[in-house]
Amino acid sequence: MNLLKETLDVIKPADRKAMERTRNKWDGLVKPIGSLGLMEEVTIKLSGITGKVDNKLDRKVIVVMCSDNGVLEEGVSAAPQVFTQLLAESMTKGITGVATMAKFVGSDLVTVDLGMNGQVDIPGVMDKKIANGTRNLAVESAMTHDEAIRSIETGIEVGDELFQKGYDILGTGELGMGNTTTSAAMLSVLGDLDVAITCGKGAGLTEDQYLHKMNVIKRGIEVNKPDKDDPIDVLAKVGGFDIGGMCGLFLSAAKNRKPVVMDGFISSAAALCAIKLNPNVRDYIIPSHLSQEPGSVAMMKVLDMSPMVTMKMRLGEGSGCPLAFQILDTALFTLENMGTFKEASINSEVLVDMREEE
Repeated sequence: MNLLKETLDVIKPADRKAMERTRNKWDGLVKPIGSLGLMEEVTIKLSGITGKVDNKLDRKVIVVMCSDNGVLEEGVSAAPQVFTQLLAESMTKGITGVATMAKFVGSDLVTVDLGMNGQVDIPGVMDKKIANGTRNLAVESAMTHDEAIRSIETGIEVGDELFQKGYDILGTGELGMGNTTTSAAMLSVLGDLDVAITCGKGAGLTEDQYLHKMNVIKRGIEVNKPDKDDPIDVLAKVGGFDIGGMCGLFLSAAKNRKPVVMDGFISSAAALCAIKLNPNVRDYIIPSHLSQEPGSVAMMKVLDMSPMVTMKMRLGEGSGCPLAFQILDTALFTLENMGTFKEASINSEVLVDMREEE
Protein backbone atom coordinates (compact mmCIF):
# COMPACT_ATOMS: atom_id res chain seq x y z
CA MET A 1 0.00 0.00 0.00
CA ASN A 2 2.93 2.35 0.66
CA LEU A 3 4.17 2.18 -2.94
CA LEU A 4 0.70 2.89 -4.31
CA LYS A 5 0.17 5.86 -1.99
CA GLU A 6 3.64 7.27 -2.69
CA THR A 7 3.03 6.94 -6.42
CA LEU A 8 -0.38 8.61 -6.32
CA ASP A 9 1.00 11.46 -4.22
CA VAL A 10 3.72 12.46 -6.72
CA ILE A 11 1.75 12.34 -9.98
CA LYS A 12 1.40 15.88 -11.31
CA PRO A 13 -0.51 17.35 -14.27
CA ALA A 14 1.09 17.81 -17.68
CA ASP A 15 3.33 20.83 -18.37
CA ARG A 16 0.89 23.19 -20.14
CA LYS A 17 3.59 25.74 -21.01
CA ALA A 18 5.63 23.11 -22.87
CA MET A 19 2.46 22.05 -24.69
CA GLU A 20 1.85 25.62 -25.82
CA ARG A 21 5.42 25.95 -27.12
CA THR A 22 4.98 22.81 -29.21
CA ARG A 23 1.60 24.01 -30.50
CA ASN A 24 3.23 27.28 -31.57
CA LYS A 25 6.00 25.36 -33.35
CA TRP A 26 3.43 23.36 -35.33
CA ASP A 27 1.57 26.55 -36.21
CA GLY A 28 4.74 27.94 -37.76
CA LEU A 29 5.24 24.99 -40.11
CA VAL A 30 4.30 25.19 -43.78
CA LYS A 31 0.77 23.75 -43.74
CA PRO A 32 -2.77 24.86 -42.96
CA ILE A 33 -2.91 25.49 -39.22
CA GLY A 34 -4.07 22.37 -37.36
CA SER A 35 -4.26 20.31 -40.56
CA LEU A 36 -2.30 17.34 -39.21
CA GLY A 37 -4.90 16.81 -36.52
CA LEU A 38 -4.03 14.09 -34.02
CA MET A 39 -0.44 13.94 -35.27
CA GLU A 40 -0.03 17.45 -33.93
CA GLU A 41 -2.02 16.80 -30.78
CA VAL A 42 -0.06 13.69 -29.80
CA THR A 43 3.30 15.52 -29.96
CA ILE A 44 1.78 18.37 -27.97
CA LYS A 45 0.72 15.80 -25.40
CA LEU A 46 4.24 14.34 -25.35
CA SER A 47 5.61 17.81 -24.59
CA GLY A 48 3.24 18.08 -21.66
CA ILE A 49 4.56 14.76 -20.38
CA THR A 50 8.29 15.45 -20.77
CA GLY A 51 8.35 19.24 -20.47
CA LYS A 52 10.31 19.44 -23.75
CA VAL A 53 9.36 20.53 -27.27
CA ASP A 54 11.82 18.21 -29.00
CA ASN A 55 11.33 14.58 -28.03
CA LYS A 56 12.60 11.22 -29.22
CA LEU A 57 11.24 7.77 -28.43
CA ASP A 58 14.33 5.72 -29.13
CA ARG A 59 13.69 2.91 -26.63
CA LYS A 60 10.25 1.32 -26.65
CA VAL A 61 8.83 -1.59 -24.68
CA ILE A 62 5.48 -3.37 -24.48
CA VAL A 63 4.59 -5.13 -21.24
CA VAL A 64 2.18 -8.08 -21.44
CA MET A 65 0.50 -8.85 -18.13
CA CYS A 66 -0.67 -12.50 -17.97
CA SER A 67 -3.31 -13.85 -15.59
CA ASP A 68 -6.17 -16.33 -15.48
CA ASN A 69 -9.70 -15.56 -14.36
CA GLY A 70 -11.86 -17.79 -12.17
CA VAL A 71 -15.00 -16.61 -13.97
CA LEU A 72 -13.98 -18.88 -16.84
CA GLU A 73 -15.76 -21.61 -14.86
CA GLU A 74 -19.00 -20.02 -16.02
CA GLY A 75 -18.29 -20.68 -19.71
CA VAL A 76 -17.84 -17.03 -20.68
CA SER A 77 -15.03 -17.71 -23.17
CA ALA A 78 -14.79 -19.89 -26.25
CA ALA A 79 -11.10 -20.43 -25.51
CA PRO A 80 -9.90 -22.81 -22.76
CA GLN A 81 -7.81 -21.52 -19.86
CA VAL A 82 -4.66 -23.31 -21.02
CA PHE A 83 -4.45 -20.84 -23.90
CA THR A 84 -3.14 -18.21 -21.47
CA GLN A 85 0.00 -20.24 -20.74
CA LEU A 86 0.45 -21.37 -24.32
CA LEU A 87 0.27 -17.82 -25.59
CA ALA A 88 2.61 -16.59 -22.85
CA GLU A 89 5.18 -19.13 -24.02
CA SER A 90 4.58 -18.04 -27.61
CA MET A 91 5.32 -14.46 -26.53
CA THR A 92 8.83 -15.50 -25.51
CA LYS A 93 9.27 -17.23 -28.89
CA GLY A 94 8.30 -14.03 -30.66
CA ILE A 95 5.51 -15.63 -32.68
CA THR A 96 2.36 -13.97 -31.32
CA GLY A 97 0.66 -11.05 -33.02
CA VAL A 98 2.06 -8.36 -30.74
CA ALA A 99 5.52 -9.99 -30.61
CA THR A 100 5.72 -9.96 -34.39
CA MET A 101 4.54 -6.36 -34.65
CA ALA A 102 6.90 -5.29 -31.85
CA LYS A 103 9.85 -6.69 -33.78
CA PHE A 104 8.81 -4.77 -36.87
CA VAL A 105 8.78 -1.42 -35.04
CA GLY A 106 11.91 -2.13 -32.97
CA SER A 107 10.16 -2.47 -29.64
CA ASP A 108 11.17 -4.79 -26.83
CA LEU A 109 8.57 -7.07 -25.26
CA VAL A 110 8.31 -8.07 -21.60
CA THR A 111 5.96 -10.86 -20.51
CA VAL A 112 4.88 -11.01 -16.86
CA ASP A 113 3.08 -13.81 -14.97
CA LEU A 114 0.83 -12.04 -12.48
CA GLY A 115 -1.50 -14.93 -11.90
CA MET A 116 -1.59 -17.70 -14.47
CA ASN A 117 -3.17 -20.87 -13.16
CA GLY A 118 -0.82 -23.61 -12.02
CA GLN A 119 2.94 -23.98 -11.87
CA VAL A 120 4.33 -21.89 -14.69
CA ASP A 121 8.03 -22.11 -15.47
CA ILE A 122 8.53 -20.47 -18.84
CA PRO A 123 12.02 -19.09 -19.53
CA GLY A 124 11.71 -15.44 -20.41
CA VAL A 125 8.47 -14.87 -18.47
CA MET A 126 8.91 -12.63 -15.43
CA ASP A 127 7.53 -14.37 -12.32
CA LYS A 128 5.37 -11.95 -10.33
CA LYS A 129 2.61 -14.43 -9.50
CA ILE A 130 0.09 -13.30 -6.91
CA ALA A 131 -2.09 -16.43 -7.02
CA ASN A 132 -3.13 -19.19 -9.41
CA GLY A 133 -5.68 -16.96 -11.09
CA THR A 134 -8.54 -15.05 -9.53
CA ARG A 135 -11.65 -16.58 -8.02
CA ASN A 136 -15.00 -16.81 -9.78
CA LEU A 137 -16.50 -13.31 -9.59
CA ALA A 138 -19.96 -14.74 -10.28
CA VAL A 139 -20.03 -16.32 -6.83
CA GLU A 140 -17.49 -14.35 -4.74
CA SER A 141 -14.96 -11.54 -4.88
CA ALA A 142 -12.40 -12.16 -7.61
CA MET A 143 -9.58 -11.28 -5.23
CA THR A 144 -8.98 -9.81 -1.80
CA HIS A 145 -8.43 -6.09 -1.31
CA ASP A 146 -4.77 -6.78 -0.54
CA GLU A 147 -4.36 -8.85 -3.71
CA ALA A 148 -5.83 -6.02 -5.77
CA ILE A 149 -3.36 -3.54 -4.29
CA ARG A 150 -0.54 -6.03 -4.82
CA SER A 151 -1.42 -6.37 -8.50
CA ILE A 152 -1.32 -2.59 -8.95
CA GLU A 153 1.92 -2.23 -7.01
CA THR A 154 3.52 -5.02 -9.03
CA GLY A 155 2.66 -3.09 -12.17
CA ILE A 156 4.22 0.03 -10.67
CA GLU A 157 7.37 -1.92 -9.79
CA VAL A 158 7.70 -3.37 -13.31
CA GLY A 159 7.13 0.05 -14.90
CA ASP A 160 9.59 1.79 -12.57
CA GLU A 161 12.25 -0.81 -13.34
CA LEU A 162 11.84 -0.41 -17.09
CA PHE A 163 11.93 3.37 -16.96
CA GLN A 164 15.06 3.18 -14.81
CA LYS A 165 16.61 1.06 -17.56
CA GLY A 166 16.11 3.95 -19.97
CA TYR A 167 12.91 3.18 -21.88
CA ASP A 168 11.25 6.28 -23.30
CA ILE A 169 7.75 4.88 -23.79
CA LEU A 170 5.79 1.89 -22.57
CA GLY A 171 2.90 0.00 -24.15
CA THR A 172 0.33 -1.98 -22.15
CA GLY A 173 -0.76 -5.48 -23.12
CA GLU A 174 -2.39 -8.53 -21.53
CA LEU A 175 -3.16 -12.23 -21.79
CA GLY A 176 -5.94 -13.93 -19.89
CA MET A 177 -8.85 -15.99 -21.05
CA GLY A 178 -12.07 -14.39 -19.82
CA ASN A 179 -10.68 -10.89 -19.43
CA THR A 180 -13.25 -9.21 -21.67
CA THR A 181 -15.73 -10.35 -19.00
CA THR A 182 -13.79 -8.71 -16.18
CA SER A 183 -13.23 -5.55 -18.25
CA ALA A 184 -16.93 -5.27 -19.09
CA ALA A 185 -17.82 -5.74 -15.43
CA MET A 186 -15.43 -2.99 -14.36
CA LEU A 187 -16.70 -0.59 -17.03
CA SER A 188 -20.31 -1.32 -16.06
CA VAL A 189 -19.56 -0.35 -12.46
CA LEU A 190 -17.08 2.51 -12.89
CA GLY A 191 -18.96 3.98 -15.85
CA ASP A 192 -22.41 3.29 -14.37
CA LEU A 193 -23.44 1.57 -17.61
CA ASP A 194 -25.77 -1.29 -18.46
CA VAL A 195 -24.04 -4.61 -19.15
CA ALA A 196 -25.70 -4.75 -22.59
CA ILE A 197 -23.57 -1.72 -23.54
CA THR A 198 -20.26 -2.91 -22.09
CA CYS A 199 -20.32 -6.64 -22.92
CA GLY A 200 -19.27 -8.14 -26.24
CA LYS A 201 -18.71 -11.61 -27.62
CA GLY A 202 -14.99 -11.63 -26.83
CA ALA A 203 -13.13 -14.45 -28.57
CA GLY A 204 -16.02 -15.71 -30.69
CA LEU A 205 -19.05 -16.60 -28.57
CA THR A 206 -22.36 -17.75 -30.03
CA GLU A 207 -25.46 -15.62 -29.39
CA ASP A 208 -26.61 -17.91 -26.57
CA GLN A 209 -23.16 -17.84 -24.98
CA TYR A 210 -23.12 -14.06 -25.28
CA LEU A 211 -26.45 -13.74 -23.43
CA HIS A 212 -25.09 -16.09 -20.77
CA LYS A 213 -21.96 -13.96 -20.45
CA MET A 214 -24.06 -10.85 -19.83
CA ASN A 215 -26.01 -12.65 -17.12
CA VAL A 216 -22.79 -13.81 -15.47
CA ILE A 217 -21.52 -10.22 -15.32
CA LYS A 218 -24.83 -9.00 -13.90
CA ARG A 219 -24.74 -11.75 -11.28
CA GLY A 220 -21.16 -10.88 -10.34
CA ILE A 221 -22.08 -7.25 -9.79
CA GLU A 222 -25.17 -8.18 -7.76
CA VAL A 223 -23.29 -10.71 -5.61
CA ASN A 224 -20.26 -8.54 -4.87
CA LYS A 225 -21.83 -5.06 -4.84
CA PRO A 226 -18.61 -3.22 -5.79
CA ASP A 227 -18.38 0.43 -4.75
CA LYS A 228 -18.26 2.48 -7.97
CA ASP A 229 -16.51 5.29 -6.09
CA ASP A 230 -13.67 2.97 -5.02
CA PRO A 231 -11.71 1.67 -8.03
CA ILE A 232 -9.69 -0.74 -5.90
CA ASP A 233 -12.87 -2.28 -4.54
CA VAL A 234 -14.18 -2.67 -8.09
CA LEU A 235 -10.92 -4.24 -9.25
CA ALA A 236 -10.90 -6.64 -6.31
CA LYS A 237 -14.49 -7.77 -6.69
CA VAL A 238 -14.96 -8.06 -10.47
CA GLY A 239 -11.54 -7.42 -12.05
CA GLY A 240 -8.41 -9.40 -12.80
CA PHE A 241 -4.72 -9.39 -11.90
CA ASP A 242 -3.81 -8.42 -15.46
CA ILE A 243 -6.00 -5.33 -15.26
CA GLY A 244 -4.46 -4.41 -11.89
CA GLY A 245 -0.96 -4.87 -13.30
CA MET A 246 -1.66 -2.62 -16.27
CA CYS A 247 -3.23 -0.06 -13.94
CA GLY A 248 0.12 -0.01 -12.15
CA LEU A 249 1.94 0.52 -15.45
CA PHE A 250 -0.17 3.60 -16.17
CA LEU A 251 0.54 4.94 -12.69
CA SER A 252 4.27 4.28 -13.03
CA ALA A 253 4.43 6.15 -16.33
CA ALA A 254 2.67 9.16 -14.85
CA LYS A 255 4.97 9.11 -11.82
CA ASN A 256 8.05 8.97 -14.05
CA ARG A 257 6.64 11.56 -16.50
CA LYS A 258 6.79 9.10 -19.40
CA PRO A 259 4.20 8.39 -22.11
CA VAL A 260 2.24 5.15 -21.88
CA VAL A 261 0.19 3.67 -24.73
CA MET A 262 -3.23 2.19 -24.07
CA ASP A 263 -4.09 -0.80 -26.25
CA GLY A 264 -7.71 -1.97 -26.57
CA PHE A 265 -10.67 -2.80 -24.35
CA ILE A 266 -8.92 -4.61 -21.49
CA SER A 267 -6.07 -2.13 -21.37
CA SER A 268 -8.58 0.73 -21.29
CA ALA A 269 -10.31 -0.83 -18.27
CA ALA A 270 -6.97 -0.61 -16.49
CA ALA A 271 -6.54 2.98 -17.67
CA LEU A 272 -9.96 3.87 -16.29
CA CYS A 273 -9.01 2.36 -12.94
CA ALA A 274 -5.76 4.37 -12.88
CA ILE A 275 -7.52 7.62 -13.77
CA LYS A 276 -10.10 7.03 -11.04
CA LEU A 277 -7.20 6.71 -8.59
CA ASN A 278 -5.59 9.95 -9.80
CA PRO A 279 -7.19 12.03 -12.60
CA ASN A 280 -3.79 13.47 -13.58
CA VAL A 281 -2.84 10.07 -15.03
CA ARG A 282 -5.02 10.88 -18.04
CA ASP A 283 -2.39 13.40 -19.21
CA TYR A 284 0.13 10.59 -19.74
CA ILE A 285 -2.01 8.08 -21.65
CA ILE A 286 -1.94 7.78 -25.43
CA PRO A 287 -4.90 5.75 -26.77
CA SER A 288 -3.80 3.68 -29.76
CA HIS A 289 -6.86 2.26 -31.51
CA LEU A 290 -10.59 1.75 -31.16
CA SER A 291 -11.11 -1.92 -30.42
CA GLN A 292 -13.87 -3.78 -32.23
CA GLU A 293 -15.10 -4.98 -28.84
CA PRO A 294 -18.53 -3.29 -28.45
CA GLY A 295 -17.80 -1.79 -25.04
CA SER A 296 -14.87 0.18 -26.44
CA VAL A 297 -17.06 2.98 -27.80
CA ALA A 298 -18.61 3.45 -24.37
CA MET A 299 -15.18 3.21 -22.77
CA MET A 300 -13.79 6.00 -24.93
CA LYS A 301 -16.73 8.22 -23.99
CA VAL A 302 -16.19 7.53 -20.30
CA LEU A 303 -12.45 8.23 -20.67
CA ASP A 304 -13.12 11.23 -22.96
CA MET A 305 -10.38 10.06 -25.33
CA SER A 306 -9.97 9.82 -29.11
CA PRO A 307 -7.95 6.81 -30.31
CA MET A 308 -5.55 7.45 -33.17
CA VAL A 309 -6.78 4.73 -35.52
CA THR A 310 -9.72 2.41 -36.11
CA MET A 311 -8.50 -0.89 -37.53
CA LYS A 312 -11.36 -3.21 -36.51
CA MET A 313 -8.87 -5.08 -34.31
CA ARG A 314 -9.80 -7.10 -31.22
CA LEU A 315 -6.72 -9.23 -30.64
CA GLY A 316 -5.59 -7.60 -27.42
CA GLU A 317 -2.08 -8.55 -26.26
CA GLY A 318 -0.98 -4.93 -26.68
CA SER A 319 -1.27 -5.17 -30.47
CA GLY A 320 -2.36 -1.55 -30.84
CA CYS A 321 0.88 -0.28 -29.26
CA PRO A 322 3.23 -0.91 -32.23
CA LEU A 323 0.84 1.02 -34.47
CA ALA A 324 0.86 3.91 -32.01
CA PHE A 325 4.66 3.82 -31.82
CA GLN A 326 4.90 4.25 -35.60
CA ILE A 327 2.47 7.16 -35.65
CA LEU A 328 4.35 8.83 -32.79
CA ASP A 329 7.70 8.44 -34.52
CA THR A 330 6.26 9.84 -37.75
CA ALA A 331 4.71 12.81 -35.94
CA LEU A 332 7.92 13.63 -34.05
CA PHE A 333 10.02 13.36 -37.23
CA THR A 334 7.62 15.66 -39.06
CA LEU A 335 7.66 18.23 -36.27
CA GLU A 336 11.46 18.25 -36.27
CA ASN A 337 12.07 18.27 -40.02
CA MET A 338 9.18 20.08 -41.71
CA GLY A 339 9.91 23.53 -43.10
CA THR A 340 8.49 26.79 -41.77
CA PHE A 341 6.33 29.42 -43.46
CA LYS A 342 9.36 31.72 -43.38
CA GLU A 343 11.52 29.18 -45.22
CA ALA A 344 8.78 28.77 -47.84
CA SER A 345 8.29 32.54 -48.16
CA ILE A 346 4.59 32.19 -47.37
CA ASN A 347 2.51 34.64 -45.34
CA SER A 348 0.57 32.53 -42.83
CA GLU A 349 -1.64 35.40 -41.66
CA VAL A 350 -4.21 34.65 -44.37
CA LEU A 351 -4.75 31.09 -43.11
CA VAL A 352 -7.64 30.01 -40.91
CA ASP A 353 -6.99 27.87 -37.83
CA MET A 354 -8.70 24.62 -38.82
CA ARG A 355 -8.98 23.60 -35.18
CA GLU A 356 -11.52 26.39 -34.63
CA GLU A 357 -13.82 24.82 -37.23
CA GLU A 358 -14.15 21.52 -35.34
